[in-house]
Amino acid sequence: MKSKIISEEFKRNNGILRLVPVFVPRRFSKPGHRLKLHPDDYYALGIKRGAIKERWLSSVIPAMNGELAPPDEGMSYVDIPGSECISLCDFVNELGSDIIGEHLQTKYGTWPMYSKFFDYSEPLFHHVHLDFEAAARVGRLGKPEAYFYPQQLNNYAGSFPHTYFGFDIDVTKEQVKERLLDYEKRDIRITELSRAYRIELGTGWYTPPGVIHAPGSYLTYEPQWNSDVNSVYENITAGEVYPYDFLVENCPEDKKYDMDYVLSLLDWDINVDPHYKKNYFRPPVLIHCDECYTEKWIAYGNDYIAAKELTVYPGKTVTIKDEAAYGCIFIQGHGTFGKYEAETPVMMRYGQKSADEYFVSEHAARNGVIIKNNSQHDPIVILKHFANNHPDTP
Repeated sequence: MKSKIISEEFKRNNGILRLVPVFVPRRFSKPGHRLKLHPDDYYALGIKRGAIKERWLSSVIPAMNGELAPPDEGMSYVDIPGSECISLCDFVNELGSDIIGEHLQTKYGTWPMYSKFFDYSEPLFHHVHLDFEAAARVGRLGKPEAYFYPQQLNNYAGSFPHTYFGFDIDVTKEQVKERLLDYEKRDIRITELSRAYRIELGTGWYTPPGVIHAPGSYLTYEPQWNSDVNSVYENITAGEVYPYDFLVENCPEDKKYDMDYVLSLLDWDINVDPHYKKNYFRPPVLIHCDECYTEKWIAYGNDYIAAKELTVYPGKTVTIKDEAAYGCIFIQGHGTFGKYEAETPVMMRYGQKSADEYFVSEHAARNGVIIKNNSQHDPIVILKHFANNHPDTP
């Protein structure tokens, strides 16, 4: 029965799916309140789960959120009128190359990335995402990720709109190790060894796995690989204490007190790259601009993920083609997206459906998606996230 529903829904909408909003709580830090959730709903899952601080987009994997989390937390579901929602993962498993294309199906057997809105009012802890080799030792995948800071979702900057990347070029491994050995004894203030960059709205960064970083307090759009794995090198951030387990939860059991192993999770050369901004800062790259629409690359220059920002001007109708499947989210405006009426919500209740998030199959993307802006004054702005198979990525 599920197979039939999947097939019919996919055909009915010409290979474009509307997705249900997926909100994810985290038990650490404070929410930024920029996810358009009703103010009463940031603790909708209970105090023990922590506040909702992320919205996951086009996800076929669950969040690593501990034993209190349901097994599908973080996974996207398809909004099917008159039927129970079915996960995007089930659609991908059932349809294979028909939805994600032959390249991704052959190489990965699934949709290999997701994106999210990351919404914290305070800076996050200094942490590193494991590379593929280190992650494989604990049965997981490495996590490269990209950042983009949309103006539409950043009505205020939070408490610290700066992001730390890596370490100062003169810092040594021994200096870092000395701090980590005191993780359970004192405030190790590891960001004293790092360097911070003030966030520029409308720009972004690429962060390879193995790079230590402490994201700032702007809401961030984050296309990333299918992984939720990290090691937290900072034990006290904005007055909040993080236990030793945060440092070693993704280390093999026999390495949890081996500080040399913990340090090996870092790609040291990139962390002390004297030209880090030159190599990893990502200003937008213009693709097209006329009186109807503007499109820019906003995540690019890596082997894993890519993203675009598309703006369709008031009263215009355009057909936009891409050579690969993608997920997307409306962050401004209203109109039509393929067969769907689409709109950017002002406020949502937890569990409410919306008309702002979609997944576009490779075939539909190549044929072109017709987008109509029904507003007299407001542009439509859409963020589009891709895996690593778009041939035009810079």
